[in-house]
Amino acid sequence: HRLDRAGRAGGRTVIDPREAGIALRLAGVRGVLAVSSGKGGVGKSTCAVAGSLLLARRGLAVGLLDLDFQGASCHTLLGCRPGFPAEDRGLVPLEPVPGLQFATIASFIGERPAAMRGSALAEAMREMLAVTRWGTLDVLVVDMPPGIHDTTLELARVAPAARHLVIATGSRIALAVAARLLRHLGEAGAPMAGLAQNMARAGAPADAGVSALAEREGVPFLGMLPFDDSLEAATGDPERLLSTSFAVSLERVLLRAMGLGSPLSR
Repeated sequence: HRLDRAGRAGGRTVIDPREAGIALRLAGVRGVLAVSSGKGGVGKSTCAVAGSLLLARRGLAVGLLDLDFQGASCHTLLGCRPGFPAEDRGLVPLEPVPGLQFATIASFIGERPAAMRGSALAEAMREMLAVTRWGTLDVLVVDMPPGIHDTTLELARVAPAARHLVIATGSRIALAVAARLLRHLGEAGAPMAGLAQNMARAGAPADAGVSALAEREGVPFLGMLPFDDSLEAATGDPERLLSTSFAVSLERVLLRAMGLGSPLSR
């Protein structure tokens, strides 16, 4: 027997049955891409949603899991109201657009605030992974909570093959917290897809910020995503979102993040 977070009860080893459930739920998932950021406000959720839509549009079987418990917004970006999911030997993901399976904590808490400590966040993440029935997927995109806390370590533990795509902007504050997140992921042994710069202004030198950070931390620099004024108007409209210059640039970042050397194809 091995010990998990529950430890021992009554002198016996307590094994969390959800761990076997998570392994079962992810058995048909070829790859997990965790979209992460050191802080909020850098466009992480927009990258997760637009990235999922881009992959689904190219014919891949894609799942999107919104684990941003305190700021779930993927449903708003997708323009859907996430009701309680159907149950069939687990919770069946929603399908807000054809070809995209979607699960979110917003299905359970709605727009209410979710005031949870770090350990509670990790518990909620474990529960979502254990009960959601994904079936066969090419990739599961996970919108991670921003910051550095138990959820990052928990994902690395229950889904050790999950690769992290870290989003940052070129601001000094965003760079500082991104550096701490990269080191945290490295210490956890989490595989890295790479680091991308969002909200890049035209003419801004990449080597002055995010790409230099990537080089210092020894992770791939995946590219720059432009500051795009049209994103606000595209919120809630998946087709309009994919027509933005941001989405065009994001597709190139995804190619590098997923280790693909040619345009995404059906």
